[in-house]
Amino acid sequence: MKIGILCYPTYGGSGVVATELGIELAARGHQVHFISYSMPMRLNMGFSDNIFFHKVEMASYPLFDFPLYSIALASKIVEVAKFNGLDLVHAHYAIPHATSAYLAREIIKEEVLSKKKNNRNIKIITTLHGTDITLTGLEISFLPTMKFSVQKSDGVTAVSEFLKQKTQSQYEITKDIKVIPNFINQDIYKKINNNETKCLKDKLSKNGEKILVHTSNFRALKRVDDAIRAFKIINDKIPSKLLLIGDGPERSKCEYLVKDLGLVENVKFYGEQESFTEILSVSDLFLMPSQSESFGLSALEAMACGVPVVSSNAGGLPELNLHGETGYIAEIGDVEKMADYALRLLEDPNKYKIFSENALDRATTLFSAEKIIPEYEKYYEEILAEN
Repeated sequence: MKIGILCYPTYGGSGVVATELGIELAARGHQVHFISYSMPMRLNMGFSDNIFFHKVEMASYPLFDFPLYSIALASKIVEVAKFNGLDLVHAHYAIPHATSAYLAREIIKEEVLSKKKNNRNIKIITTLHGTDITLTGLEISFLPTMKFSVQKSDGVTAVSEFLKQKTQSQYEITKDIKVIPNFINQDIYKKINNNETKCLKDKLSKNGEKILVHTSNFRALKRVDDAIRAFKIINDKIPSKLLLIGDGPERSKCEYLVKDLGLVENVKFYGEQESFTEILSVSDLFLMPSQSESFGLSALEAMACGVPVVSSNAGGLPELNLHGETGYIAEIGDVEKMADYALRLLEDPNKYKIFSENALDRATTLFSAEKIIPEYEKYYEEILAEN
C-alpha cells in the first residue's frame, strides 16, 4: 500500500505513535509518506527507500494575521496523493489533520468526477489519540468541525476503549470506531544491561538510592507536581532519586516546588530526551499521576523495560496498568495513596520482582508492534475494499 501519514512532529504521544507506525509499515514493504510542517522527532532511523517526508510550506502575507496551516496541509496532501498515487491518508490527532484530509479528498474527488485527471480517490483513516477529543475538540470553535471531520472519515480508530466511549458520548458520533491500542518496538524498548547503563546507574544512585522516573510534556493535566509531592513522602521513608524527563509550561512551577520541598539534590530535571530506554533501564518505578490519559504510551514504554507503574485512574490507564499486577492505580490527586503504593513495591523485593515480570510480560505480549501493526494493515485493507 501507499500510505500518507499526517502527524505532529513533536514529542507528544500522537506524533510518536504515528512515526513509529510509519517506520513499522515501511519495514513491512509499504510505501509511507509523512506530511507535516517539520521532520517528525522519532523519524531518526537510517535511510529507507520506503519512507518519504514532505514538508508543508507556509506562505506569509500581511493580509493573514495567523498562519493558514490547515489549508496549506490540505494542498500538500493533494499534491503528494496525485504525484505518488496514495491509497489512503492516515490522520493522527483529529485537529486539524482529519479536516485537512477531508478537504484534500474532496478536491481529488472533484477532479476525478470532472475527468480532468486520471487520479482515483483516496481513503481517510483518522486515529483519535486523546486531548484532540477530551480537551481541544470540546472548544466551541472546534467542536462542529471536529464532529464533521470524524464522521466523514472512511475509518476511525481510537487508542483505547475509554477514548472510543468518550468520543461517541461527547460528540454523538454514530460512525463505528475501532480500538487499536498503542504499541512498542521490542527491539528498542527493552531493558539494557551494559557498561553504559551500569555507569549511569552508579552516577544517579551513588548510595544505592531507588530511582523513580516521570516523563511528560509538563502540561497542567499531567499533574507533575503530584509526582513530586508523592516522591517527597517516598523519599522520607526510602532514600530515592526522581528523574523528570520532558519540558513544558509547568516546568518552572515544578522547579520552584522542588526547592520549596527541599528536594533539589534528589530531583533532577533532564528536559526532553530523544533516547529514553537507557533511563528506564536503570529505573525502579514509573510515576504517572495524570488527570487525563487516553492510553499512557510512556507507561507502556516503562513496562516494556520491566519497570512497574504507579498511576492515576485517568482515562485508559486501567486498560494498560493492571492494579495489583503490573503496578498500582490511585485516584487522581491522591498523592498519599500513590506514595503508599510505591513504598509497598520498593520495600518488598519479592513483590517488586513479580510486578516487574508482570509488567514486562503484559507489554510484550499484548502491545508489541508484531501484534498491533497487522491490526492496522487489516483495517487499511477493509477500508480500501469498501466502495
